[in-house]
Amino acid sequence: MSRYAITVLVSAMIGAVAAGAGEVKKIQDNSYLLEEAYNQEDGVVQHIQAFQRMKDKSWGYSFTEEVPVPRQAHQASVTVPVANPGAASGVGDILLNYRYQLVFKEKEGIAFSPRLSAVLPTGDYKKGFGSGALGVQANLPLSLELNDAWVTHWNIGATFTPGSKAASGTKADTTGFNYGFSLIWLAAGNFNLMLETVGSSDEMVQADGTKSRSDSFFINPGVRFGINTKSGLQIVPGIAFPIGIGPSKGESGIVTYLSFEHPLF
Repeated sequence: MSRYAITVLVSAMIGAVAAGAGEVKKIQDNSYLLEEAYNQEDGVVQHIQAFQRMKDKSWGYSFTEEVPVPRQAHQASVTVPVANPGAASGVGDILLNYRYQLVFKEKEGIAFSPRLSAVLPTGDYKKGFGSGALGVQANLPLSLELNDAWVTHWNIGATFTPGSKAASGTKADTTGFNYGFSLIWLAAGNFNLMLETVGSSDEMVQADGTKSRSDSFFINPGVRFGINTKSGLQIVPGIAFPIGIGPSKGESGIVTYLSFEHPLF
């Protein structure tokens, strides 16, 4: 993205913040590659889209639908990924998620909501879009409000897939791990500057039945703002720029984000 385009985008964000200053609704879903620990409020649903394009022209898209069932303590969601690693595009393994709001102390600024997900084998493993087997994933997101201006999110999680398949059909059990940390500056109630750090370590089955492990680590600076309407709809667009370091050195890209949050009825 050119410097001119970035300047225009940031100017538009600042303009939107100024225009919405009279009706501010604080943004809590202020993450891109991480998971914050706030379940959906009673009667409120959220539709989340994210698109990532890397320097090597590979890209990934995800759509997530979050719904309280029926109140904030329990949240159900579904995540549908689509990817193009270079040669072709395809749907990946869909996640069915359940998250429990174990801790939510608004005055102390602490939230903790463990998630458990079923990873469905919907992606074509022969083309590299899925594992070819049913897996399970767990994640532990913790969110802390340090003060009125700063929020931090912490994640650690794991994925286990028994009988994961290589493109050849060879099977083996695989494990993966994810972790991350972010620092969010609440520059205004509906305008955030953010810096995420995220890492992962994933096993893959080889044709001969052995397993290899692939590691990644990125820092992800970005910006996000909210547009609030009288109907209760909050529109949150944003943009970020992942930069690979360590095992991901030399990789970079762009992430765009758009979510819609509104009362169910």
